[in-house]
Amino acid sequence: MHSPPSSSEASRPFITWQRILDWAQEHYRFRTFSKDERIPARAGLLYLVQRGAIRLVGTAQVSASTSHSVSPLSHQVSEEAFLGFVGAGQPFEIVVQSPFTLQAYSHVDQTSVVWMYWHDLDNWPHFRREVLDAFRYQHQRKLLWLSTLGQRRTIDRLLGFLTLLIEEFGEPCTNGYCLPFPLTHAQIGSAIGSTRVTVTRLMGKLRQRGLIGIQGDNLIFLPAKSEKTTSN
Repeated sequence: MHSPPSSSEASRPFITWQRILDWAQEHYRFRTFSKDERIPARAGLLYLVQRGAIRLVGTAQVSASTSHSVSPLSHQVSEEAFLGFVGAGQPFEIVVQSPFTLQAYSHVDQTSVVWMYWHDLDNWPHFRREVLDAFRYQHQRKLLWLSTLGQRRTIDRLLGFLTLLIEEFGEPCTNGYCLPFPLTHAQIGSAIGSTRVTVTRLMGKLRQRGLIGIQGDNLIFLPAKSEKTTSN
C-alpha cells in the first residue's frame, strides 16, 4: 500500500481560491454548517468545500419484489447508503435521477461550502482546470471503490474500504495514518453492504490481526508497516 498524501497535499487550495472565496462571500454563495447538518444542494450547481468535510449519501426507491399482494399505496422505506467524503479544497455536485437521490451533509462542525453555477467558472480558466482535474481524480477513486465492493468476503470489503478512505484522507499520526474524523459502524456498514453488528465484529478481528487500530475519539488508523509485520 502506498502512503496517503500529506494533509497539506490533500487539502491543497485551488490556485485562485482566495479570489473565489471573496467572490462567493460578496455574492452570498458561502455558508458554514454544523455537524450533520444537511447541505441544501441541488442539481446544476458546483459546490466547493472550503473547510471541513462533506459526507455524501444516497437513497434509492427501488424494489425487486414480485409479490402481487403488496398494495401500491404501501409505504416504501429507503435506506441511506454512505457514498464517501469530499474534503477541504475539493468540489462536488449533486446528481438527480429518479428513483435515486443524493444528499450531502456536513460531517464535522464548522464545515464551510461555496457554490456557483458552472458558467461562473468562465471567469477563472485555471480554476476550471483544477475543478475538472479534481473530478477526474474522484472518478478514479470511485473505480477503486467499486473494485473493493466487488470482493466476496465482507471482511475484505471492509479492509479495502478503510484502506481507500485513509489513503485519500488520512493524516500522519503516532501509529501510522489516521482518518481525521470519526465514522460510525452503521455508516461503514451502509457503504460496504453489511450491518452495524457485522462491522463491529469484523473491526474487532482486523484490530486483533494488527491491520487497523483505533485511537483518540474513535478515529480509525492503518498501522505503520513495521507494526503490522511485528503483530503477525
